[in-house]
Amino acid sequence: MAERADDRLVRLLGLVAFLDDAGPVRVEELAQRFGVTPQQVREDVDALWVSGTPGYMPDDLIDFDAYSLEGGLVALTQARGMTRPLRLGTREAVALVAALRAMHASPAVQADPGRASVVASALDKLAAATGEAASAVDVRLAGDGDPQVVAAVTSALGEGRRLHLRYVNAADVASERDVDPLRLVSQDGSMYLVAWCLRAEGRRTFRVDRILAAQVLDTPAAEHDVRDPDADVWASVAHEAAPVATLVLASAGRWVAEEVPAESVRDLPDGSVEVRLRVTNPAWLRRLLLANAPDVLSVSPPEVARDAASAARDALAAYGPAPGGTPAGRA
Repeated sequence: MAERADDRLVRLLGLVAFLDDAGPVRVEELAQRFGVTPQQVREDVDALWVSGTPGYMPDDLIDFDAYSLEGGLVALTQARGMTRPLRLGTREAVALVAALRAMHASPAVQADPGRASVVASALDKLAAATGEAASAVDVRLAGDGDPQVVAAVTSALGEGRRLHLRYVNAADVASERDVDPLRLVSQDGSMYLVAWCLRAEGRRTFRVDRILAAQVLDTPAAEHDVRDPDADVWASVAHEAAPVATLVLASAGRWVAEEVPAESVRDLPDGSVEVRLRVTNPAWLRRLLLANAPDVLSVSPPEVARDAASAARDALAAYGPAPGGTPAGRA
């Protein structure tokens, strides 16, 4: 599984702080302390060697003793101020207070007493240090899902156990399924459960406020070969440089607006929905259109529609001539 950039950043800063206090340390000891391989420690040192304070000239960079490293010993010679206590300005402190209050009010935190206590403690300390400015921050979040459902989901995530869900999609079709939960994420004001669905045999995203019931099962959640569930759920598809396609879908195809990363979603007067999305993989969009053809009312730009129509004709032609000698797809 790929490592998150922010996880590595925390480890890199931790390495600098630890070495500044502990002095030279063997590569193997650092690897054991930080839960990584010796090779990863060496790669982290290489990354830190070209990091530093603005200016980024040789005298601005974090430095190590190269000769010691050749012998398997990591010796920090210049921390470049990376171990100094963090000092926040008023604006930065107020932004953190707002973020912590939003986090504390979220269902995922409220459903976990331990997590809620940690966030509340950090919030109280920061608010006290910020003073009167913190009292001006008022963060309120709308409810997002049944608290019992959220509690079951967070419990399953924390304990690594399988969930049984009763779920209704955007077309008001209810279903029941077992899933192995991967992560809770927030996007555009809504909370989503990213999970491996055993019925679909693939990763799926469930909007929490559409989960009618959730039961934690005794079965441990299995490991699945999926890309990093901690990565941004939508980032791999919604790439800024990709062209935009606009789909108009019947009401039964509304689920696309919830489960596919979209640039925008607009409800139309006749009950249909307009979805604008970035297309980084034309083959992916082609499969989406073919699999949901009855619900696709229009597609633009025209070349996207032509590409899907051509693929449909090729698929029909593969079945051979229809009875009576008429080629399939030309009747």
